[in-house]
Amino acid sequence: QVQLVESGGGLVQAGGSLRLSCAASGRISNSYGMGWFRQAPGKERVFVAAIRWSNGDTYYADSVKGRFAISRDNAKNTVFLQMNSLKAEDTAVYFCAVSSRVGVLWDFAPRQGVYDYWGLGTQVAVSS
Repeated sequence: QVQLVESGGGLVQAGGSLRLSCAASGRISNSYGMGWFRQAPGKERVFVAAIRWSNGDTYYADSVKGRFAISRDNAKNTVFLQMNSLKAEDTAVYFCAVSSRVGVLWDFAPRQGVYDYWGLGTQVAVSS
């Protein structure tokens, strides 16, 4: 029902910044949440950040706190991930996802199992 298209990935030097975008088809309901996950080469996909659509509450993985910021544009059904002070360890494919339940079950925002729709991912490569 929901299609997600990520953009903004690319190659950047350590210490630089990138801004990822994820555009969702249709409108996102107040009970929904959107999140970002990433998968580094040879590793499992892990949680990065999430945002509550109704009020903009945010949730971050410890590894990105203070460096990354998630935001949304309700009118455009778009979520952003501003990534600053990038490190080589941030190199990964970044996926955005939509959950129909995270807006209510906020404590489950980091769990991949509560997300219903996933984008195809965008590559972020950080060189050192």
